[in-house]
Amino acid sequence: MNTTILIEFIIYLGVMLGVGFYFARKKMKQVDFHLGGKKIPGWALALSERATGESAWCLLGLTGFAFASGLSSIWIAVGCVSGIIVSWLWLANQFRKERDKYDTLTLPDYLATKYQEKGSIIRWFSSIIIIFFFILYVAAQFSGGGKTLNITFGLPVQWGIIISALVVIIYAMAGGFFSVVWTDVIQAILMIITLVITPIVALIAISRHHLSISQVLSQAGVGLGSWTGGAVGFAVGILIFNNFSWFFGYLGGQPQLDARWMAMRSDKDVKIGATIAIIWTLLAYTGAILLGISAIVLYGTKAVPDPEQILPFMLMNLMPAWLAGILLAGAVAAMMSTADSQLLIATSSISEDIIHKALKRKLDDQSLVTISRIVVLVVGIIALIMAFTSKSLIYTIVGWAWAGIGCSFAPAIILSFFWKRFNGTGVITALVSGFITTVIWMTTGLDKLFTARAATFSVAFVLAVLVTLISSSKKD
Repeated sequence: MNTTILIEFIIYLGVMLGVGFYFARKKMKQVDFHLGGKKIPGWALALSERATGESAWCLLGLTGFAFASGLSSIWIAVGCVSGIIVSWLWLANQFRKERDKYDTLTLPDYLATKYQEKGSIIRWFSSIIIIFFFILYVAAQFSGGGKTLNITFGLPVQWGIIISALVVIIYAMAGGFFSVVWTDVIQAILMIITLVITPIVALIAISRHHLSISQVLSQAGVGLGSWTGGAVGFAVGILIFNNFSWFFGYLGGQPQLDARWMAMRSDKDVKIGATIAIIWTLLAYTGAILLGISAIVLYGTKAVPDPEQILPFMLMNLMPAWLAGILLAGAVAAMMSTADSQLLIATSSISEDIIHKALKRKLDDQSLVTISRIVVLVVGIIALIMAFTSKSLIYTIVGWAWAGIGCSFAPAIILSFFWKRFNGTGVITALVSGFITTVIWMTTGLDKLFTARAATFSVAFVLAVLVTLISSSKKD
């Protein structure tokens, strides 16, 4: 275990906890704990949104996928980047306006308030979906932290999971949305440094060894050097579309991302945020794909037993100890930046949507904040237990959550923003059909043929439109 890396990592964890305790000193209302009370600048919310959106999925999951799949992994990047650009340019400001119009704190609260005739059902079901999938999602992030600490310090994965979980739970409990956003800012900076510097160093190493990327990829394995993964005919279209389908989950269906847009102060903040977020995304995804490809060229396809450990492996082999410590903090930052946000969203669904609104408990702000902190602890412990018991890869778990949450909520959000005829029955239809489709697709193996992300979005969108037309025509 390298002492320099260990010291840098301990300092990093101390800074994260320090930010949380700093904001814990402030007296907060419920709106502050869950949405920042519209007191956070747009540039900070943009970095928080990007750090939250990419997580261990980008630094560990996507780099690992590129390492295992080769050039065809580019289509995932194209889908994700397209979805992020569309959401920032056409949806972000609409979230801010709708939040002000209906005075809501959460995505379920917004849908339930706008469509009051079905508000109770919408609130309950949407909250249950969020809680169910976000606990899985948080468990995946804790697992990512455990893997990173294992390969970096030789800690057992279980201890790595515990350390990662404890730090996140503590600072999320302490400072709520404020500590989550400002720690995300630090984490977003560390993540982008890691995703920019490491590929550059890897490409320099490839050049020094006079290696040919195309030649090595063509010899490394079937499909690794092909943009279509070696597929031919109709299978090419399926491969490209399945990978591109991550696009659909970004279209307003991720509550942890929507919260950043709902917290925006003005149109100007949204424009500044969009510029920062899009540039960050282009750099991050380019870096992640280059990392995976470079690893194949430098180390071969058998470099690590788990593809999701390739980034820590590269950092330890390519960088001097002091720099590796900083960049490895970026890998752990990726996990923390999403886990904290998802903890907070799951908490808001329980404390705000269920306890406060659905059960109609009349509590003062201080009591609601206390309940929220307790819920953060409980949800965090449940996710920690699941991280121990689950053997699924980060990529797989995130795929489940992306379809189940993002592609169920996205049709409801898009239709609520841009279709005046849309109604509460349509919202319920989108959520229920999306949830059921995800479960069927994932448990029966249909996802291997046609991605659950596209199937969930398509089924939810089409049925929501049809049911809305039928139910509104009956009223007419």
